[in-house]
Amino acid sequence: MSENQFKISASPHIRSKSTTEGIMQLVTIALLPAAAFGVWNFGIYALAMLVTTTAAAVATEYIYQKLMHKPVTVRDFSAVVTGLLLGMNMPPTAPLWMGALGSVFGILIVKQLFGGLGQNFMNPALGARCFLLISFTGPMTRFVYDGVTGATPLAQLKAGEAVNSMEMLIGRIPGTIGETSVIAIIIGAIFLILTGVIDLRIPGTYILTFVIFVGIFGQFTEAKAGLFDPQYITAQLCGGGLMLGAWFMATDYVSSPITKKGQYVYGILLGVLTGLFRLFGGSAEGVSYAIIISNLFVPLIEKATLPKPFGKGGEK
Repeated sequence: MSENQFKISASPHIRSKSTTEGIMQLVTIALLPAAAFGVWNFGIYALAMLVTTTAAAVATEYIYQKLMHKPVTVRDFSAVVTGLLLGMNMPPTAPLWMGALGSVFGILIVKQLFGGLGQNFMNPALGARCFLLISFTGPMTRFVYDGVTGATPLAQLKAGEAVNSMEMLIGRIPGTIGETSVIAIIIGAIFLILTGVIDLRIPGTYILTFVIFVGIFGQFTEAKAGLFDPQYITAQLCGGGLMLGAWFMATDYVSSPITKKGQYVYGILLGVLTGLFRLFGGSAEGVSYAIIISNLFVPLIEKATLPKPFGKGGEK
């Protein structure tokens, strides 16, 4: 059967003027404020990393599809989004070849070998980042800011040290290229909400669950924060990849639930896992692993939250 043959399903049909290309272009635009701040914050090498990961992602998808005699889909911008997101998740001092390798892994292994866009079982950018974290832990966890190598605010917080929440909000802190400025990330998130690309169900539930978890269990960590200590919770929200992950990666259409109830369950799972990894895990971060583990539960979540049909045997 031809891949281009139309697939007809039973009515009713949902009609929309949105296209994959249009949605991915909007996501790319929404990522630009955080990416631009990362370049301003870390310098021209950060721009080189973003260009490298994006170009490698697009090239990998194009070459694979050409070699496999498949329709070339690089114009849908999904590979651009994957490459840009991976670049924003890279430390500003990591070698460029490492970013390129991550893009190849994300596009080839996580996306294309499972059938391409719409078939990948986890977010390709996060899959690539976790692959690099496991394979090259040293370079992927080495952060330099203003020429000084040091711990990220989350690592300082985990060790019980004081951090400056305002600096974390603005983004004048060590971290990956695109995760430091919460303000820039929120600007992009608002753009996605206003254009209808995402809604608040997944990121809102994720963030709220995380706040409740940290408020309750944060007092049992080395930081010795009090119950619902505002400064501690604010620092946890502004630090690491929580905001970037909640608004731009947890909301990935392919690897997140499509049912409304499922999206709430998914958000709760994300918040709990992120809290567990951050407070009780060996690393100060945990967003990447929380999202890809939750991605694996999406089929089960959708099966459990699928609406019952009307009529015989269903709801009346």
